[in-house]
Amino acid sequence: MLSVSNLSISFEENQVLNGFNLELESGDIFALLGDSGSGKSCALRFIAGLDNAQDGSVNLDGMDLSNRGEHQVEPEARKIGMVFQDYALFPHMTVFQNICFGINKLSKEQKTEKVNELLQLIYLEGIEKKYPHQLSGGEQQRVSLARSLATSPKLLLLDEPFSSLDKSHRNQLVKEVRSILKKARMTSILVTHDEAEAKSFADMVGKIDKKQLHIN
Repeated sequence: MLSVSNLSISFEENQVLNGFNLELESGDIFALLGDSGSGKSCALRFIAGLDNAQDGSVNLDGMDLSNRGEHQVEPEARKIGMVFQDYALFPHMTVFQNICFGINKLSKEQKTEKVNELLQLIYLEGIEKKYPHQLSGGEQQRVSLARSLATSPKLLLLDEPFSSLDKSHRNQLVKEVRSILKKARMTSILVTHDEAEAKSFADMVGKIDKKQLHIN
């Protein structure tokens, strides 16, 4: 489903990653661990097509997205969703409008059907008319997840999405989001610095050490 080969990233004379390789099957949930500055978010951004690299290729579901560090497919055409730490919801939009942000080409009826389906998936039925400030942090993050899933991506990238929550709420949300992704059969990569979080969330855990990925 996903193949990342020989990824190498440097900033001036500072090499961050050297020979990073990763293979995931459809529906796999993978967690990428690493200390601050280890290159885990850099790897995620290269897969998404947001940053360049000195070398490396990405193949998603048989399509070459990047080759030898050069992007072949633009980020918006990659069928990759992203969930961030700060939720990135639009405060002036309702939950319905936020989820529909990337699917404006659908009819009103199709949008309503999609939003209802996703709210059921994330266990938040009936909140489509609420605004982000009316939701808890965990609810906002689940809405952010629903917005990413609305475009039917082939791969979901999560960049430390739980780190802004307190520990009690974070542990519960980790379990809930894992359940949602498994139900959706969504191939996913979580970037985190928390080993316990990684192990409870993912099917497989890898750690960046000495510029390379080591999978446990």
